[in-house]
Amino acid sequence: MANTAVLEVCAFHPTSCLIAEKCGAVRVELCDNPIEGGTTPGYGTIKLVREKISIKLYPIIRPRSGNYFYSDDEFEIIKNDIEICKQLGCDGISVGISTINSEIDTERLKRIVEWAMPMNVTCNRVFDSAPEPFKALEDIISCGCERILTSGQKSAAPDAADLLKQLVQTAGDRIIIMPGAGVKSTNIAQLKNASGAKEFHSSARKIVPNNVTYINKEVSDYGNVYIADEAEVKAMINALNN
Repeated sequence: MANTAVLEVCAFHPTSCLIAEKCGAVRVELCDNPIEGGTTPGYGTIKLVREKISIKLYPIIRPRSGNYFYSDDEFEIIKNDIEICKQLGCDGISVGISTINSEIDTERLKRIVEWAMPMNVTCNRVFDSAPEPFKALEDIISCGCERILTSGQKSAAPDAADLLKQLVQTAGDRIIIMPGAGVKSTNIAQLKNASGAKEFHSSARKIVPNNVTYINKEVSDYGNVYIADEAEVKAMINALNN
């Protein structure tokens, strides 16, 4: 059991949640807005996904893209969205909040953890913006979070294996360090061995072809639909198990 590791899928579409469960992921981080790093999904999406999957569901609570320094109005939105997640039977949330100097806002994060109870809380990649990672680690632990989603303060987690290993060792049993960003089937086993982490995060996403019969090529704001690549999710879980 000591070498057991698990995968959380970052899902931007209900179909991705179904793929995650089918392939053996233990948890879904449900998001909207993939191009901007993920924002809070709508009520209807959370409700539908909760009804369709039995694995753990952690919607991201992020009222906008950009930094994690929120106004009073945005903080109120966070509170309201947490209440919706509780009402819909979510297992937890993924959230982050900082001060103006990008340190962890412990006062507000503690309030978020209290609002979320009995749901658990993953502190998301606000950690990667913090100026001192080991201070941020202790701050987040003090707030009562369950885990930290982090790329090791690099663009991609596989580029930060040394720091991730230090974080895992320093955290011990006090909090889970979950590497995410740039995690793929081709590097997840190596990252597991190098970091010592037991949980990993990936969207494994691919662009779904536009299936409408007419596309106005003069309009550029269609955007894309992203769904998890089932083969890639399976390959990552196989890599972790082997």
